[in-house]
Amino acid sequence: MLLDSNLSLEKLKLASADSATDSVESCLDCLLKALAHNNTEASVKIQEMGVLPLLPNLLNPQSSCTPKVANIIAEVAKNEFMRSPCVEAGLIPPLVQLLNSTDQEVLLQTGRALGNICYDNEGRSAVDLAGGAQIVAEHIKSLSQNTEPDNQKLLTVFCGMLMNYSNDNDSLQAQLINMGVIPTLVKLLGVHSHNTALTEMCLIAFGNLAELESSKEQFASTNIAEELVRLFQKQAEHEKKEMIFEVLAPLAENDVIKLQLVEAGLVECLLEVVAQTVDGEREEDIAQLKTASDLMVLLLLGDESMQKLFEGGKGSVFQRVLSWIPSHNHQLQLAGALAIANFARNDGNCIHMVDTGIVQKLLELLDRHVEEGNVTVQHAALSALRNLAIPVVNKSKMLSAGVSDVVLKFLQSEMPPVQFKLLGTLRMLIDTQAEAADQLGTNGKLVERLVEWCEAKDHAGVMGESNRLLSALIRHSKSKVIVRAVIQGGGVKHLVTMATSEHMIMQNEALVALGLIAALDLVAAEKDFVGANLVSVLHKLLSDERSAPEIKYNSMILICAVMGSEPLHKEVQSLAFIDVVSKLRAHENKTVSHQASLTEQRLTAQS
Repeated sequence: MLLDSNLSLEKLKLASADSATDSVESCLDCLLKALAHNNTEASVKIQEMGVLPLLPNLLNPQSSCTPKVANIIAEVAKNEFMRSPCVEAGLIPPLVQLLNSTDQEVLLQTGRALGNICYDNEGRSAVDLAGGAQIVAEHIKSLSQNTEPDNQKLLTVFCGMLMNYSNDNDSLQAQLINMGVIPTLVKLLGVHSHNTALTEMCLIAFGNLAELESSKEQFASTNIAEELVRLFQKQAEHEKKEMIFEVLAPLAENDVIKLQLVEAGLVECLLEVVAQTVDGEREEDIAQLKTASDLMVLLLLGDESMQKLFEGGKGSVFQRVLSWIPSHNHQLQLAGALAIANFARNDGNCIHMVDTGIVQKLLELLDRHVEEGNVTVQHAALSALRNLAIPVVNKSKMLSAGVSDVVLKFLQSEMPPVQFKLLGTLRMLIDTQAEAADQLGTNGKLVERLVEWCEAKDHAGVMGESNRLLSALIRHSKSKVIVRAVIQGGGVKHLVTMATSEHMIMQNEALVALGLIAALDLVAAEKDFVGANLVSVLHKLLSDERSAPEIKYNSMILICAVMGSEPLHKEVQSLAFIDVVSKLRAHENKTVSHQASLTEQRLTAQS
């Protein structure tokens, strides 16, 4: 076989010199035969014998040999090592020229050749330079309505070529989007949905393009949601569903498309997938269950799509998702808790959910995950409880239901995401709830853990939430017992540090808590105030022009409060506070200027 091949290579060299068509034709047949027998070996020979540079001359639009030449190029370019040589041999410009042909076979083989050369290769820039993508995109557009088998085959090849051309390349994908490829491909999916090869090619192309943010607007202006849902409903095989899921996930990140998918009936499809796979033990069932439930949660991230599915708490979808929480399946428990957290994004929904007993379901779920629990489920359930605790009317109801007791069971968790949500939930619960703040503040284990987490430098979120909860316990209880517990636990220095936070809201919370500490138990706090350089921190806050009015106001309140301590009084005098404070008498904020006058009087009286 290879002997024939060698001969045919020699003949080809001669033939292209005198270009007698018949001998060229038989040479090409020989080459195709050799490639069919052993593609890699024949390709190596073709490369060694220097055949590639002879081929551009044979790619003549008028010649009957042209489809065979393009076919040979397509075959050799299946090998990675042949792609660069094809580019170097100058094959791209004549191939792109052939895209203007009207001959179906020429177009098919040329599309294959260009698609294979473009696969993960610098051939793309040569095709770009020659303007190949634009011609192919126009072909697809003009042929999109034609459902003849040959035409569908050609469309499949052209879609594949564009895919290889733009795969993993943001700028080439953006170029295709600007050419208007997306609406064309969506139409293609609608017209040819019965053709498996073509629909798969469209799906892979969508998957590539949907990763780009700029594609989402174009997708949103087509009926992609309806087409994908319709296609999904027709699929029985796992692999096909997975392909559609891979397109749905990036598209569903866009809020407009989320709503379109909900309106097109995707949610019903997802619920059906969940019902079919929840008890399945095959890997594909587990994978499908995860994908479908994750996608469901993603759809609920859009405000409009979420509200549409909530339907005032009476929606069948909402009810179905609720039934996931007591499920025995961790993935469903997780999705159910995340879905509740997403539904709990406005006060009306939160109030309705607490009134209909969702809290109990979440507490039962958390109870199942205390020992050796699933961290993602813990995190999701705590997120849901935290969101539900935001409306004031819900706080006392949730406290009565025993939420804080269940949440405190997770104090021993070493997982920062769980620690973060646990702290946020407790902070939301005690906001404006003096009795609850009292109760939690006298929990020695909690105060000890908060002080420990205030030093969690590797986890800024946990550190910030610990400081905020420590401050909240003092602010909402206004209790001397709790102030003393925080002082004894070593929390004062952390609140002083919190007063220098870059977040104004945290600075203010810290200053109010420190003011209460000074007012309720200055003697016990004195040593810690001195050790944490409280007075110089306050001096900085008052001198800094960027400090917000409430920061200045609360800093002055605190200065007056610490004047009763001799060592702190001395520090105040040594830092010449009077200059800073007297300037603030002219502050544009009336509350600040009034407090500056009072503070100045206090400083003068005690100097």
